[in-house]
Amino acid sequence: MVDLEFTCLGADADRYAATPTIQLHLRITETTGTPVHALALRCQIRIEPIRRRYDDTEGEALADLFGERARWGETLKPLQLAFVTQMVAGFTGSADVDLALPCSYDFDVAAHKYLYALREGGVPLLLLFNGTIFTGRPGTLSVTPVAWQKETSYALPVPVWRAAMDQHFPGAAWLRLRRETFDKLYDYRAREALPGWDDAIERLLKEKLG
Repeated sequence: MVDLEFTCLGADADRYAATPTIQLHLRITETTGTPVHALALRCQIRIEPIRRRYDDTEGEALADLFGERARWGETLKPLQLAFVTQMVAGFTGSADVDLALPCSYDFDVAAHKYLYALREGGVPLLLLFNGTIFTGRPGTLSVTPVAWQKETSYALPVPVWRAAMDQHFPGAAWLRLRRETFDKLYDYRAREALPGWDDAIERLLKEKLG
C-alpha cells in the first residue's frame, strides 16, 4: 500500500510573489516503491511556541499573547498559522516541491503577533498533512488518502520571515483601525498640517507621553 513521508528541507522568502510569501521546501518520499501518478496535498501549519526559548525582549513582546512568564506553562498553546494546498506531479521514489506560506502584518491574528515578537532563532512549525494520492497500474486508477498521522516539524528561521515582509514593507508595519478612529486621525493630521501619518501619530504620542 502506498505510504508517504514528509520532510521540510528549508525555506526562502519568495522574491517574485505579489504579497509577502515564504516558500517551504518540502521533500515527499514514497516508501513502498509504488509510483505516484499525482498528489492533491493539503497542509495545516501550526506554530508550537512551547518548543523554543525566549529572551527577555521577546518575552515582553509576547506578554500580550501569553501573559507573564509565570503562566507560560499553561498559556503557550499552539497557534494556527495557515492552511495551504499544492498539486504534486507524478513521481517514483521522492519529489521536491515548494509550499507557498502567505505572511501578513494582521495583528488581529495571534500567529502574526507571535512572529513579529521574535528577534532571532527559529519559529517552531508543525506541518500536518492530508490529501489524496492517485496511483494504479496502466488503465486503472487507485485513490488513497494521505494517512492522518503524517506530519513533520521545522524551525523556520526568523530572518526568512523578516526578509519576506521587508521585501514588500521595508521599514514599515501595518495597523488596522476602525473607520471612526481613522477619521479622527485624518482630521487631526489635516488640522495640524502634518505631512504624514507617522508625523500625526508621533505628535499625539509626544502630547500624551511628554
